[in-house]
Amino acid sequence: MRLRSQRQRIRSEKRPGPARRLVNQTRRLGAGEDGSLTYFGLYVILIILMFGGIGVDLMQYERDRANLQYTMDRAVLAAADLDQTLDPESVVRDYLGKAGMAEYLTSVTVDEGLSYRTVSATASADYKTQFMKLSGVDSLTAPAASTAEERIDGVEISLILDVSGSMNSNSRLTNLKVAAKEFVDTMVENTEDGKMSMSIVPYAQQVSTPAVFLDQFNVTSEHNYSNCVNFDSSDFDSAALSTTTELKRTMHFDYTTSSFEGRDNSPPELIKNPVCVPDSDREAMIMQKDATKLKSFINDLSAGGYTSIDLGMKWGTALLDPSVQPAIAKMIDLGEVSADFADRPQTYESGETLKVVVLMTDGENTRQYYLPDEYRTGETGAWWNAEEEVYSVNVGPDLLDRDGDLNLLEDIYYWNELDEWADHPYGNGTYETTKYEWGCTYYNWRGKCKSEGWVESGTETTDEPGTAISLTMGELFAYTTPRKIADSIFQPTMGYYPARNEWYYGPYGNYVNDTTKDTRTKAICDAAKAQDIMVFTIGFEAPSNGLAVLEDCASSSSHFFDVDGLEISDAFASIASSIRKLRLTQ
Repeated sequence: MRLRSQRQRIRSEKRPGPARRLVNQTRRLGAGEDGSLTYFGLYVILIILMFGGIGVDLMQYERDRANLQYTMDRAVLAAADLDQTLDPESVVRDYLGKAGMAEYLTSVTVDEGLSYRTVSATASADYKTQFMKLSGVDSLTAPAASTAEERIDGVEISLILDVSGSMNSNSRLTNLKVAAKEFVDTMVENTEDGKMSMSIVPYAQQVSTPAVFLDQFNVTSEHNYSNCVNFDSSDFDSAALSTTTELKRTMHFDYTTSSFEGRDNSPPELIKNPVCVPDSDREAMIMQKDATKLKSFINDLSAGGYTSIDLGMKWGTALLDPSVQPAIAKMIDLGEVSADFADRPQTYESGETLKVVVLMTDGENTRQYYLPDEYRTGETGAWWNAEEEVYSVNVGPDLLDRDGDLNLLEDIYYWNELDEWADHPYGNGTYETTKYEWGCTYYNWRGKCKSEGWVESGTETTDEPGTAISLTMGELFAYTTPRKIADSIFQPTMGYYPARNEWYYGPYGNYVNDTTKDTRTKAICDAAKAQDIMVFTIGFEAPSNGLAVLEDCASSSSHFFDVDGLEISDAFASIASSIRKLRLTQ
């Protein structure tokens, strides 16, 4: 019994208490490895779920952001299109509105000029997170920004300047020259070399072109004294000017000078005031780029004559139309135009160049005189002997036998200055002369010479001096005014009134009036605008009717300027400020 009790006492002393057991259990749990993978797995799963949720939020966020950016890109591209006629900002807002994103748009910025448009837009959308909010991130901001720009690579300009007689008043021509030269400087300085071409078209009653240029067209050949064209009304319905369709050359004639004869001058002189002025200071300058050359041309301009806005606009528009490319190509071959412009005028569809007309006048359409068709071609019946300065006039068959040779069927000619009739023009025939030699003039009854002197020795045939040339209509009117033709050349054989009616009133009283010219101006302006040619017009101290024509011609009311005095420089500067942003590269 004692032994058992002792053992029980020993066991009781070795058994720990509750606190001790708890410590020991904790130690055993910490040292044990049973169940550790389960806890780690739970931890990893929680991490995966957290990042997976973040990934889902981010993917949905990126989807919405990309969709917003895509819509923004499409919107600004459409708004920046130069062919877009709607307000650019409205286009952007409309795109986002139809995509259900209108509330995200924060700004739209539009910068545009005559040949370019830049549209920038920004947007911001808040994406409500589904999983990230569990970690305190309730939303993500999706920003979007887009910019689109469309620019035109080059510019073609036709500067159409009124040089009619009224431009000599009130220092208008002087002020115009200053303004136009400043315009040239601005354009040349602010465009890349070879990207800007400028033609200058001075106009009065007619538009004169360089012979080397007009030679590239199918122009009638009545004369070669000047280089203008008479257009038909239908020609103003199109901006084009074919190099193959026949064009009617303007006759070289003077309807203003009362009486002038230039053939008997030394040297012979053409008429003083032709409808088509052939002087270099009135001819058009074709497609140039050099500022010095352009300004020198402007500085040399002179004024005189009636006003034909329609003709100025027709030529200025034609020089922007691709139909004249063959003529420009030939001008390049001849060294008259820079090879930089080998592809000009560009096609309208190319979009490579902006085409600009600047049309200026101080007046309104007036008159354009022309010779009727019956005075354009053929022989006149007048012959001219330049060496002897003698006119001969063919009056037809010699029914009155004026030369006394009994030949009534031959043509008879009147020699005006000699007041004689003959069967040929003076200078183209011969006459018989008596030959003389020194000999005895008197013999006595014995046959001995008693007196000497000049005696007839026979006859010889002699050519008339000089040579008579038959004058065509073109040649006759180029040196002599209609009144002089009637009174001095044809009156001696026709009589006063018949000669006046046929040779003075007949050719003199034909002209295109102001009403017709206004109609033609509207037609060519509409044709230009239909091809998206930008038309600026400047009324320089012009009357109300002229201003009305110009305002109607302009691309819009903002493209029309009504100025006085030195304000013309402001008008040209305003136009240049729009075009000068064309410092374009591909």
